[in-house]
Amino acid sequence: MSSENIPNHPAQKGPSKERVKDYSNQTALAMELPFVMVSALAVGALLGFLLDRWLHTKPVFLLIFGAAGFIVGVRDVLRRLPGDGDARDGK
Repeated sequence: MSSENIPNHPAQKGPSKERVKDYSNQTALAMELPFVMVSALAVGALLGFLLDRWLHTKPVFLLIFGAAGFIVGVRDVLRRLPGDGDARDGK
């Protein structure tokens, strides 16, 4: 078999590996962030509920720990998001 019958493969015209990897990372991050937010809120609310039940109080600790869980969830989501760096330069 001669080498003339083998077609030359020019560079692939599909998406580059960097673009595919970037898209994959963004998709994984978008799938992960809701779970981070909900889990922080659920853990805080559960701790508050159990503390209220143990101390026989009204849902005071549920609200306090639920709010703290929400704040921790938002902080964790913002920490995981990639930053541009433009806003932090102060320019």
